[in-house]
Amino acid sequence: MPLAADLYYYTHEGGNGEQPPLVLIHGAGGSHLSWPPEVRHLPGYNTFALDLPGHGKSAGTGKQSIEAYGEAVFGWLEALKLYRVALIGHSMGGAIALSLALDHPERVLALGLLGSGGRLRVHPDLLRSTMNETTFPCAVTAIIGWAFGTQATPRLVELTAMRMAKTRSSVLHGDFLACDAFDEIARLSEIHQPAFVLCGAEDCLTPPRYSQFLAKTMPNAKLAIIPNAGHMVMLEQPKQVAEELKRFFDEELLVDSLPFPP
Repeated sequence: MPLAADLYYYTHEGGNGEQPPLVLIHGAGGSHLSWPPEVRHLPGYNTFALDLPGHGKSAGTGKQSIEAYGEAVFGWLEALKLYRVALIGHSMGGAIALSLALDHPERVLALGLLGSGGRLRVHPDLLRSTMNETTFPCAVTAIIGWAFGTQATPRLVELTAMRMAKTRSSVLHGDFLACDAFDEIARLSEIHQPAFVLCGAEDCLTPPRYSQFLAKTMPNAKLAIIPNAGHMVMLEQPKQVAEELKRFFDEELLVDSLPFPP
């Protein structure tokens, strides 16, 4: 089982080593399996999909701030000697990617932000219901009920619910605390890396206005709104999301314009 800095990661060698690697960061209560094979195996790229602390196959405890998760991801990058990367983050993972782009701009070449925002407030009822194991199942049911668009298959919804239910209640609660405290609205204009902002048209957790604001505020951002998809857009429309991401990174990650350190 591949581990670096105590974090499990899934890797796919689909590139020739010339293009920068893509690092996939999942959202609250997720894991590397939050990314469908179409994205984890994006043609032409070496990809890494990690499990954040306390999630999936990674040991330890979860964090309670986006900054702390960012430090964990940065330590993982250091351990693997991944000096310059493109980050793709979903929801909370997008917040972590934004934080790393602000704190370590020299290491982040480009961003893919799915169902995310510059601020991620969490409903107080969700914060309360994730505080203990008794109300945790109700929290998972509520989250899953808001997470998908109307076209999602029952099997996909059921599988995602089963995976989230395996997350410890304390970890999911910490994730929501981290999201609720996250607010980088005032600094978004400082992010000059190329950014691709993508969301589902039916997203109820981070509605399209979140993505529209990101794309409008970051100087070099592009926006795509995917129909027939909700918050779990990459699982609901995996082929289209993979095609959109590949098109963006093929255009932005030009090898000749990306000097690498020795």
